[in-house]
Amino acid sequence: LPLARFSSNARENVTQSATQHDSDTHFGFQTVKESDKWKKVHKVFEEVAASYDLMNDAMSMGIHRVWKDIFMERLSPVGNGIRLLDMAGGTGDIAFRYMKYLQKQTAPDRKPSHVTVCDINQNMLDVGQQRWEKLNLPTAGDTIEWVCADAEKLPFEDSSFSVYTIAFGIRNCTHIDKAPHRVLKPGGRFMCLEFSHVNNEYLKWVYDQYSFQVIPPMGQILANQWQPYQYLVESIRKFPQQNEFKAMIQNAGF
Repeated sequence: LPLARFSSNARENVTQSATQHDSDTHFGFQTVKESDKWKKVHKVFEEVAASYDLMNDAMSMGIHRVWKDIFMERLSPVGNGIRLLDMAGGTGDIAFRYMKYLQKQTAPDRKPSHVTVCDINQNMLDVGQQRWEKLNLPTAGDTIEWVCADAEKLPFEDSSFSVYTIAFGIRNCTHIDKAPHRVLKPGGRFMCLEFSHVNNEYLKWVYDQYSFQVIPPMGQILANQWQPYQYLVESIRKFPQQNEFKAMIQNAGF
């Protein structure tokens, strides 16, 4: 969903933000206070950080890689001297794809780009940094940094990024719709890759059976974690319908 715009103490920021408006919200199928949701989400990704990439491959049978490649193809025309913010980008999948794309650009006058990987969970960022060191890619002046911060209260100046990407992360946030618009430059791009609702009734039944009957047990077998993957499945069901999400983003100024 590409749309154009017409290290911080993450825990402290989230607590202050949520306490001011401590309404009820959802954590999967549970109803919780907004001030509690971030703690629960943080715990989920703290527990699954080490196995997150393995489980993505297992749960999607590798298809998430194809989705991310298509996502990157849609982003690829923007590649000269840009500042990209990859939110909820912990283990680096989107950032690494973009860095690899940059290395294919051969224009002699290409300006270096900068990627900021931002995540509220330091464990996820640690995994991403370790992966980046192992990749040891040539960067041709392009740079990457890792920032632990809250998606709802970003520690960046207004109009400071050319592109804001978020893959499979926006449904874990309670109030995120306005933050991307604030940090994007005029004409900047908001790109979101996320699960949503299946309209075909037969496919919906198959999808529900797989999601609830296969994914949590798979998490238990491969990662020794059932509840985090139960939450991830439930969080997809609680995510707004496609048209509702589209309206939310448009209301935020895109």
